[in-house]
Amino acid sequence: MINEMTPDLPDAPGGCLPHGARAELSGTAWEKLPHVCAGLHGVPDTPDVLGAVLAADPARRVRAVGDLYRLLLHQEQVFAATAPAALVLACLLDDPRTLAEDRWERRAGVRSLRAELLNWLASFADLARLDVEDGVGTARDLAAARAARPMLHDRIADFCDDDDPLVREAALAASALLLADPALTSSVPRYAPAVREVLAVSADSYYRWIARERLAVWGEDVTGLVTAEEERRAALDRAGELAEDPFGQDQAQAIRWLEEQPEDTAAPEQLGRRREDRAAPVPATPHEPAPEPPVAALGSETGYRGPWRIARKEERAEWTFTPYVGVGPLHFGMTLEEITRVLGEGPAFSSYSHHGEDQQLDYADFTESGIRALFHDGRLGCVAADALTGPQVRLDAAPLTGCAPSHVEDWLVHRTTRPGSLAYSVAGDPVFADLGLAIRSQRAGDVVLTRPLFLLHAWLDLWHSLPSAEWNCS
Repeated sequence: MINEMTPDLPDAPGGCLPHGARAELSGTAWEKLPHVCAGLHGVPDTPDVLGAVLAADPARRVRAVGDLYRLLLHQEQVFAATAPAALVLACLLDDPRTLAEDRWERRAGVRSLRAELLNWLASFADLARLDVEDGVGTARDLAAARAARPMLHDRIADFCDDDDPLVREAALAASALLLADPALTSSVPRYAPAVREVLAVSADSYYRWIARERLAVWGEDVTGLVTAEEERRAALDRAGELAEDPFGQDQAQAIRWLEEQPEDTAAPEQLGRRREDRAAPVPATPHEPAPEPPVAALGSETGYRGPWRIARKEERAEWTFTPYVGVGPLHFGMTLEEITRVLGEGPAFSSYSHHGEDQQLDYADFTESGIRALFHDGRLGCVAADALTGPQVRLDAAPLTGCAPSHVEDWLVHRTTRPGSLAYSVAGDPVFADLGLAIRSQRAGDVVLTRPLFLLHAWLDLWHSLPSAEWNCS
C-alpha cells in the first residue's frame, strides 16, 4: 500500500528511516562493501548517504541523491555497496517524505524525490543487465546487482500506475530494464503495452530509447518508433540551424517552435545506453610513442612578488581528484558554507546573478587556496585551479596545474580510452568527458599555463555553462 499523505519532512538520519529500510540498513555489513571512494577523508560512507536521502533539509536531500550517483554508480559502474543500497532505496519509495519536490543535479525540471529515486534505480537496472566485458563492474558486484532484480521489481511495480506522470514513467523505465532478469520474463506481456504507450512517447529521450530497445528485445515491431525518433531529431536539428541563422527569414518562427517543445529531461549521459561506449581501451598506434608526462613550471624566483608570480612546487597544495566526485577536499554538490568550512577560509570574492526576484551564486574565489568554485542552484558543479597559485592536482602522478598546455593535452589525448570522450570548446580547450576534466590556458606574464577545470556532466559544454568572468581568466 502506498502512503500518499501530505509529506512531513522531519530530519531523517538512519534511525528515522522506515522500518523496512532500517532493517536492510542495519542488517548489511557495510564496512565490507565499499563504494568508489570508500575510506577517503570527507567522503560519506554509504549508510550516511542513505540516511540523508530523507533529510528535512532540501540541500541535504539533493546532495545525498547526487552522492548516490557519484559514489555508487560512478563512471557507469556498480560497486560492492551498490546492490545493497538499491534494496534500501526501494524500501523508501512508499514513504510520504519522498513526495517532496526539488531540482536534482542530473535532470532538468522539478520532480519528486520518489521519481528521482526511481530514476536512480532505472540507472542501476540498466547497468545490471550488462556484462563484465562492458566495463560496468566486477563479476561479484554484477552478480549481486542481478540477484537484487526480482526484489526490486516487486517493490517498484505499484508505482507503474502512479498518478504522478514523472513517477509513472520512471517506474516503468526501471521495471522494463529489470525484466532483463530471466526470472521476470513472464511479466513482459504485462508491461509491454504501457512501455509502448507511455515510455515510447515521453519527452525524456532516455525513456524513449529504453522503450525502443526493450520492445525490440521482446520481439515487438518498433519500426514506427524508430521512424518517429528520426523525424523528431531531424526537426530539432533543422529548427536549431534556422534559429542560429541571424539572416534567415524563419529564425523567429524556429525559435518560437523550439521554445514550445517539451524539455528533454534525460540525464547528460545515459547509463548503459550504448554498449560500444564501453569498448576495450583503444591501443596506441604501434609506431606512436607515448608522450612524456607533463611537467609543472618551476615557479618564480624566491623573493619575486610581481603580479605574475608563479607558485613554486613546495608552495602548492597537493590534491588528487576523482572524476565526477570531487577534487581535493571538495566534493560536487557542496554549498558555499561547506566549502568555506573545509578550506578554512572565506571567499575573497563572490559573484551573484539575478533571475527575477531570485539571487543565485555563480562563483566564489578562494585566493589562499588558489581555486574558483562555480555553482549551479547553489551547489558546487565545477572547480577551477588557478594556473599561478592553485593546488597541484595530479592524475596518475602527473601534474595538471601550471604546465605547458600542449604537453598536458598531448598526454591526456594519448591516455584517453573511451571513444568520443574528447571534445573541444569554442575556444579550443580540450574537454575530456571520461574524466570530467577541461584544460584551459591562463596567462602567466609572457607565457600561458594550464588552468584545469574539474566538472560535472552538465558543465562539459563550457560555452553555455561557464560565466563570462571565467573566460576572462585566459
